[in-house]
Amino acid sequence: MSVDLNWSELSFGYIKTPYRYVSNFKNGSWDKGELTSDDKITLSECAGVLQYSQSVFEGLKAYTTADGKIVTFRPDLNAERMENSAKRLEMPPFPAERFLKAVDEVVSANREYVPPYGSGATLYIRPFMFGSSEVIGVKPAKDYQFRMFATPVGPYFKGGIKPIVIRVSDFDRAAPRGTGHIKAGLNYAMSLHAIVDAHNQGFDENLYLDPATRTYVEETGGANFLFITKDKKVVTPLSDSILPSITRRSLCYVAEKYLGLKVEHRKVKLEELADFAECGLCGTAAVISPVGIINDHGKEIRFPSGMEKMGEVTKELYDTLTGIQMGRIPAPEGWIREIK
Repeated sequence: MSVDLNWSELSFGYIKTPYRYVSNFKNGSWDKGELTSDDKITLSECAGVLQYSQSVFEGLKAYTTADGKIVTFRPDLNAERMENSAKRLEMPPFPAERFLKAVDEVVSANREYVPPYGSGATLYIRPFMFGSSEVIGVKPAKDYQFRMFATPVGPYFKGGIKPIVIRVSDFDRAAPRGTGHIKAGLNYAMSLHAIVDAHNQGFDENLYLDPATRTYVEETGGANFLFITKDKKVVTPLSDSILPSITRRSLCYVAEKYLGLKVEHRKVKLEELADFAECGLCGTAAVISPVGIINDHGKEIRFPSGMEKMGEVTKELYDTLTGIQMGRIPAPEGWIREIK
């Protein structure tokens, strides 16, 4: 079977693929799960996910490497993070080994939709879980459904990577000791108004500060920050409310072990941003989105790396990590999982 898609013209959007994975949790245990061609979900109007937003999700990609293999990148960390997210929302964790098996099955069953090497496109994989049984009082659901689908997506930046302009937001992303450190749908729902407002004001993204003191940098609505000092040190903000980005974690390893750079995980004050040479947002979708300007209520912080292209160190990090993902650069042990 061949798929009639113009890989180079794909947007970062949804295209239905033939198969997805489904498993149900009932009477205290997960069933064996299966691949299905049915993309529709039937729920009670009183389902826990609809009444009290009991849902968590993940995002990862499958790639065609330079030598023609189909691989995924560190899916074990997605499995681990989803377990932690589920526990925080009183949901039964989906076992990590079954998560990995589901990834393998979904990618293999939809392998014709894995874009070819060099196209700039990838197969995006979306695992998610939600409360499926009826809940009217405020309490966890009894039954749950775990699902995973895949869709081919184009590069996050069409026409090349250009630095973006973001603003310091007046909204808070997460409450102190709240759910900012897990990948729950409710976190993203509350960020929608802030991102729409930012776009209406001419900005690409929001920079959220810590809600307790509003003096420290946390993250954006969907990505972690990564800063480069003028002496080429990599700095990432430290906070209990930040989602632990797998991309950020990987970039920090690459910085130390591949590029020989020093890495600091520490609290970053808003007032010190003007001292950095480069700034980027890191996440699964774009790997790194370079930032050229941060607007703090009319005061512009302009990074020396400018608005024309990625900064020197950011580009090295981007090229090295994507080289590992695409098989051009040898990967650390355990980072790449081949789909047979």
